[in-house]
Amino acid sequence: MSEFILFAHRGASGYEPENTLSAFELALAMGARWIELDVYAVDGELVVIHDDRLERTTNGTGFVMEKSLSYLRALDAGKGQKIPLLREVFDLVSDRAGINIELKGPETATPASALIAAAIKERRMKAEQFIVSSFNHKELQRLKTIHPEIRLGALVSGVPWRNVRFAEKMGAYAVHAGMNIVNRRFVANAHRRGLKLFVYTVNTGEDLERMQDMGVDGVFTNYPDLCLI
Repeated sequence: MSEFILFAHRGASGYEPENTLSAFELALAMGARWIELDVYAVDGELVVIHDDRLERTTNGTGFVMEKSLSYLRALDAGKGQKIPLLREVFDLVSDRAGINIELKGPETATPASALIAAAIKERRMKAEQFIVSSFNHKELQRLKTIHPEIRLGALVSGVPWRNVRFAEKMGAYAVHAGMNIVNRRFVANAHRRGLKLFVYTVNTGEDLERMQDMGVDGVFTNYPDLCLI
């Protein structure tokens, strides 16, 4: 039986400010084998933040991609934490865990591929430490062309049968789906196509048991200590 994978969703975001170095460090301390994060490209760097606007998770205002990198880096992302750069997360994690990088903003595939390639060459990191996911399947296809050995996760919403077929066609490793749309038929469909199925966001032991009973391959959680396998 293959390993059930737990992803610390935006780090240990149930306890520390999401997508910050403190959230990632706590997730690792709790024993998480994978972390998940989100990136936008700004001024030649990949910044780690989920929303396209700043208000919910920082003391800034406006759209992430309309701000300079210096402005973003001066913000408080909670408890005095900065918005991290993706390369800073690589420095923190090193070979301690895998990293699921969700491409949120446009034109993120190329810089993400370059950073992953550098991490493999210059750090003690390996290609199998990375999964790159996105709702923007064109960006995933672009990354597949640039860096074909990196595993892809196709994010889907709604009733995703067509998207599951698309994920298979483009050679994705996994489908990432919301817990509300997952059922046994969906799990079987993904597995029949040779795809892993990872489910977000699972924050209770009861939901974790239900997902495991359906046969999913892993979950994203804000509470690594609650759901750690």
